[in-house]
Amino acid sequence: MSVVVVDRPTDSVCRILINRPAKRNAIDFEVREQMYQALLAARADRSVRAVVLGGVDGVFSAGGDLDSMGGLDEAGARARMQHIHRLCQLLGHFPVAVVSAVEGFCAGAAVGMALLGDCIVVGKDSKIIFPFMGLGLVPDWGAMLTLPRRVGVARARQLMTAGKITSGEEAYAVGMADEYVGDGDIMAAAIAQAETLAQLPQAAFARFKQRLHHPAASLAEELQREEDDQAVLLLGAEFNEGYGAAMAKRKPDFSAIAREPGDD
Repeated sequence: MSVVVVDRPTDSVCRILINRPAKRNAIDFEVREQMYQALLAARADRSVRAVVLGGVDGVFSAGGDLDSMGGLDEAGARARMQHIHRLCQLLGHFPVAVVSAVEGFCAGAAVGMALLGDCIVVGKDSKIIFPFMGLGLVPDWGAMLTLPRRVGVARARQLMTAGKITSGEEAYAVGMADEYVGDGDIMAAAIAQAETLAQLPQAAFARFKQRLHHPAASLAEELQREEDDQAVLLLGAEFNEGYGAAMAKRKPDFSAIAREPGDD
């Protein structure tokens, strides 16, 4: 049985679900590898304009599989982290929107994975925890960069060291999550949010996303990036559609404009 299930809830949205219900969708080597391959396929498919991440049976993920973490030597520990980081790099630089449907339990590595995307949807049944300190470890999957960017250093420190469950409501209140919905609505809301993001101009969104997630070191650098982006986008099909719609006083329709290889 595949430990990752891929489907298309809408024409524009690819959904990738961890499928290890007996382990509460814990993430091991095979999950990481299959997720990586699924994301590569989604990136290559020009009809995919957004991705939803989740888990089967109403559970996002219990985090890293503890059974796969014990008994490692230094070489094994480094190899494990390098395999994790290959997936992190792909998610962190993914060209289309990534929405995480945080149903049920979401711990450790799974929180880091969600934070690498663009939008996190939680609900009343969401339970988020950073267990790293209790295991004698530091947070990984890039979380010590991505969480403070969302909630600030002080709040990130509190969340990562408290060792207690954060509810979906609290996660939304502090800015860790982007949308809060009722019981049973998380996946549907995540798909709806992904479909909304899928309607954006994809070449512009890919550039916007990269600049937002990887900010410039100075104003001069940012202005140069603006110049570089607009010099391409002003000549593109998306601007032609947006400009034409503005002149005709109609809503632009970017959905028919396929992602180009350069958008990656």
